[in-house]
Amino acid sequence: MEVAHMRWRSFGVLVVATIGLMAGLPSSSLATSVPLPDSMAAIGDSITRATDACCFYGDHPGRSWSTGYVSDSISSHYERIRAANPGMTGNAHNDAVAGAKMANAASQAASAVSQQAEYVTILMGANDTCTSSPGTMTPVADFTNQFQGAMNKLEAGLPAGAHIFVASIPNIYRLWQVLHTNPLAQAVWWAAKICQSMLSPFNTSEDRAKVLEREKAFNDVLEQVCGQYSNCRFDGEAVFNYQFTADQVSKLDYFHPNISGQATLASVTWARSWWPGL
Repeated sequence: MEVAHMRWRSFGVLVVATIGLMAGLPSSSLATSVPLPDSMAAIGDSITRATDACCFYGDHPGRSWSTGYVSDSISSHYERIRAANPGMTGNAHNDAVAGAKMANAASQAASAVSQQAEYVTILMGANDTCTSSPGTMTPVADFTNQFQGAMNKLEAGLPAGAHIFVASIPNIYRLWQVLHTNPLAQAVWWAAKICQSMLSPFNTSEDRAKVLEREKAFNDVLEQVCGQYSNCRFDGEAVFNYQFTADQVSKLDYFHPNISGQATLASVTWARSWWPGL
């Protein structure tokens, strides 16, 4: 019954939004038709764990674009919701795991369900693209089944009225574009074997094109599967299309977003979230 309640409540929100559009109401007015959550969970990988975002190597979840809580310039989704709804205070769970692939999404979804999160963010898939070589990337069919399984688990187990936000995978070809002429970045990528499917100095242009094509296919999957659920919102490839600069990339590994990158990620995703008018 709760699953059915969630679907009907989400359907009601869509009806209100449709009526609002017909009446010419601004998008910020429509955003308020979706109640603010009292709890949230983040599903993802090292980007959502804010790995190497600053200071020293390792995870810095307090600086995550999604559930970050450190007083800084990031303004995470959690912080934005908490500012408007104090009931969110202390109820953010970062279930992301550095190195996770879409195959791990279902287990993270199970955690979000056990936490009864009323809002779930998903940013996952970079590690399915960033592998040891173009030939070791996750097949699209497997990626699809894995994401579908995670979404089914969330749909069946989240509380009534819960909402999900899915971010597109950042453009890793863009990372190569902005940093491949930096000798230090190249040295770090090679020494640490970071995303060699795209960043290996021995890759051909055809190799990189193949990886970019696979990433685009993954983003298509995220959009299509998310679109099957009335309580799921995709970012319209806002993250993938964002033209980030070298100054927004960590100088610890020349791969992950730094503080500025996390702040931008929070801003870009929030603009496509359920409550952009806050």
